[in-house]
Amino acid sequence: MKPALSLVIPVYNEAGNLTPLLNTAVDVLTAIGRPFEIILVNDGSTDETGTEIAAALARWPPCGEIRLPAQRGQAAALLIGLSAARGELILTMDGDGQNDPRDLPALLALVDSGAVDLACGWRVDRHDSWLRRKMSRLANTVRRGVLDDGVHDAGCQLRVFRRAVCAAFGPMELLQSFIPALAVAAGFRVGEIPVRHHARHHGESQYGLGRLWWRPALALLTLRWKIWTGFRPGRKP
Repeated sequence: MKPALSLVIPVYNEAGNLTPLLNTAVDVLTAIGRPFEIILVNDGSTDETGTEIAAALARWPPCGEIRLPAQRGQAAALLIGLSAARGELILTMDGDGQNDPRDLPALLALVDSGAVDLACGWRVDRHDSWLRRKMSRLANTVRRGVLDDGVHDAGCQLRVFRRAVCAAFGPMELLQSFIPALAVAAGFRVGEIPVRHHARHHGESQYGLGRLWWRPALALLTLRWKIWTGFRPGRKP
């Protein structure tokens, strides 16, 4: 049976975080009552993430794995997962356990209402380090001013959107952070609601200083220029 919902989760070295996350996600999606699939994009993990994914595939038939032989980064892993998704509604989240699957029904309801094409989570009460919260707040303020995407928290990967929105995406640096801006630039309606956020219990964040500041700044300016010139990453110039 073709799934109505596709949950895409890129993962890299998330052993210990992934199984509890999937346990909740499967329960939540089952309760929604629509056929679903969960696509786990294993981005070249070097810890026991692969073992946890194998156990998940055996335990939960809706789960499937796309295994990348080497790490390609979250943006590439996400785009690969989106390309493989079969559902008319796409759901995304991080695999580190900081996003909460229990917020997916509210995001889904916002899209189902017809009010938006892309519903984004907004981590109002974040459980990250003081430095990361401050840097993220500054980055979001700058991004919102430059791209005018209308969202407070473009870094939150908890999202639900219509399949058609994927046409706005293509290979680019830090795609995961610019999905709202790309959707707005392509004429889709974007909204956001507050969602839960949890502290990381296992492993380490993959975002150091460069990932939180200078790389997003460079990608931001590049995207702004492309939007000004009418270019869309998901469309040939």
